[in-house]
Amino acid sequence: MKNPIIIKSFPNGLSLYLDENMEYDRLLKEIALKFKESAHFFKDAKMGISFEGRKLTEEEEREIINTISANSSLNIACIIGKDNETNQNYIRALEQISFHQQEMENAGQFYKGTLKDGQILETENSIIVLGDVYPGASIISKKDIIIIGGLYGQAYAGGSGQEGHFIVALEMSPEKLKIGEFKYKTSEKQSKWSIRPKIQPKIAYVSDGRVVMEAITKELLKELPI
Repeated sequence: MKNPIIIKSFPNGLSLYLDENMEYDRLLKEIALKFKESAHFFKDAKMGISFEGRKLTEEEEREIINTISANSSLNIACIIGKDNETNQNYIRALEQISFHQQEMENAGQFYKGTLKDGQILETENSIIVLGDVYPGASIISKKDIIIIGGLYGQAYAGGSGQEGHFIVALEMSPEKLKIGEFKYKTSEKQSKWSIRPKIQPKIAYVSDGRVVMEAITKELLKELPI
C-alpha cells in the first residue's frame, strides 16, 4: 500500500499530501502517527501548511491542524493557499510584533486549542492562541492578543484601560471587539458559519480615538508602532 501521507517541506512551510481514497478517520490517525514520529525533526518551528491531493472541509482542516498540534510542537501559523503573499505578510506580522514566542511560552501565556461557546480565557499579559475562538467564547488580555486561527467570538485587549494595544487574527469576524476603552463598531452583520470569503489576516488597533481593523500588508506593518 502506498504511503497515505507525504510531508514535503519548503522555506517557512509544509506541503501535506493526503490520500484521497482513505477513510477520513483512519487518515486522521495516520496524520497523528506521522507527526508524532517526526516531532524531533520539526521541533517547535512556526510554519504555514498547504493540503494537496484531497479536498477538505474547513472543519476537517481545523481537525488536522489540531491533530498536528497535539502530536508535535510544530506551530501552524496559517493555511497556505493561492494567495501566498497574504500568508507571508501574516508570518511577518508575528515576527515583528513586540513580544516573542519563546518569551510567551516561558511566561505561560501560550494557549493551544479552540475556545468554544461559553469558555472564557483571561490573562494579565499578552497571549498567543493556537486555534479558533468560536461564537460565544471570550478572550481577555490586559495587553495584546494574537490568534493563529479565526476570531468569531469576543476579544478584549488592553484590559487595563490603555489604548496602545492590538488584536491580530488570521480570520477576523468577531461578535464583539474592544481595545482599552474603545469598542469596534461595524455596520455589517456577519454570518459566523456560512460560506466566507477568502482568508484575510487582519489587525485591530486604536487610531484617532477609535478601533480600526485593517488587512495586514507590508506597508501597514512599517507604519504601525508595534
